[in-house]
Amino acid sequence: MCGFQGNQMKQSVYEAVERILNNYLEMNNHRKTPERYTILKAIYSTSGHFTVDELSEKLERDFNFPVSRSTLYNTLNLFLELRLVMRHRFQGSTKYEAFYDNNSHCHQVCSMCGKVTEIKAPEVLKAIDNIRFKRFRKDGFSLYVYGVCSSCQTKMTRRKKQETEKKDKQNKKAL
Repeated sequence: MCGFQGNQMKQSVYEAVERILNNYLEMNNHRKTPERYTILKAIYSTSGHFTVDELSEKLERDFNFPVSRSTLYNTLNLFLELRLVMRHRFQGSTKYEAFYDNNSHCHQVCSMCGKVTEIKAPEVLKAIDNIRFKRFRKDGFSLYVYGVCSSCQTKMTRRKKQETEKKDKQNKKAL
């Protein structure tokens, strides 16, 4: 997909989530604050997962729009309720991601360094689509596969090799 088509798709997704937010705020007689819309724009211009601190930095850096932590958390909670954002808890840290139009996917999580990567798993998507749930409407899913990434595996192998070489040297000295 070329960049122009990707930008068009991002713009249409943002317009859709903005409509959802507008409708909710109007139906519930809530104020349409600049903070809510700027936070929404910052989230939907971010690719991948982000922390509250990263979102706060992005708002200041890219939008010149600093907001308080309480405003961020309150707005994120509203977006969670509207299913515009998803919250993940990865090994002791909480991360968020834009959720609209991306509601079913898999993550691989390194249990050593904590790196999270989204993976394509069409077989998993198909299997879950074929599950018949009783008295339950499925909206989407998120699957976490834990293991050790290749970088951490390489570090572990290197460390083990160094330890073995060190022991061999010590054994040779002892003889």
